[in-house]
Amino acid sequence: MNSGWIWLPKKWRCSMNKLMIWYGELITGKKLYKRGLFFLTPGMLWLILFLVLPGLILILVSFASRGVYGELVWEFSLNNYKRLIGFGIFGWTPDYIFILWRSVWVAVVTTALSVFLSYPLCFFIARKPERTRYLWLTIVIIPFWTNMVIRTYAWFLILAPDMPLAKLAAFFKFISPGMPLYPSAFAVYLGMISMFLPFVALPLFSSIERLDWTLVEAAQDLYASNFRIFMHAILPQTLPGLSVGIILTLVPAMGMFVVPDLLGGAKYMLVGNLIQQQFGTSRDWAFGAAISMALMVLTMFSLYLYKRKNKDIDLI
Repeated sequence: MNSGWIWLPKKWRCSMNKLMIWYGELITGKKLYKRGLFFLTPGMLWLILFLVLPGLILILVSFASRGVYGELVWEFSLNNYKRLIGFGIFGWTPDYIFILWRSVWVAVVTTALSVFLSYPLCFFIARKPERTRYLWLTIVIIPFWTNMVIRTYAWFLILAPDMPLAKLAAFFKFISPGMPLYPSAFAVYLGMISMFLPFVALPLFSSIERLDWTLVEAAQDLYASNFRIFMHAILPQTLPGLSVGIILTLVPAMGMFVVPDLLGGAKYMLVGNLIQQQFGTSRDWAFGAAISMALMVLTMFSLYLYKRKNKDIDLI
């Protein structure tokens, strides 16, 4: 009864032409099977054409080689993966490994800082009267109304030499007077956090809005410290929204290339810039495919570690 299936007498179960009751409807198993295929087929075709098939092609290309003029040569080997881990014609070098590690580090730091900033922001909005609460939420969403490239170029104006932020950095001798704050790692982190903060704040706000404040009040009555109140009364209740926000930030941040390319330049190359370079100016599609596969493995491994750490949280 719990599943929605109510089979008719046992002797009728042998064939798909036998009648059954499906949520109050009298139908044969064959018709139900066809109906299921009708609704599932478009989605399955979409996944196969635009996810599975490109993924298989990417795997195949990653084992190919680059020709003299940048064309693909179908001589399968592990040379691209050996090159990725540092083994080249001039010996071993950790450059590509360092770029992969830097990409993971930037993604983790961006996610952590976005979470750190989202909690006070969401509590601030949740405490507002209902008539103004969604106005504040709209302000958080406004960056989504403009293109990512335009938002990134806006940081050029904010970090320009004649702006207060650059003047303050020059005062404390972080940069030379008259110099902008880009390209630099600082500019990359600023741009990344501004891009991904709403991705954490919105799902986190949905959890904070449903927070059971009686648990917080009970912890306060027991003279718990603010840290213990957060860890035992607030964090467990906000984990669903926090998990969604972390995934929505960590996964795309690993492969981001627009922000590092514009605000970091050659000084702060990430794996997304490396992939774009291989498929673009270098015309080395095979090596670019191998780097893409490495990025996919890193992403899946990060999700696995997160799932293992938070077994009670559903990623899907």
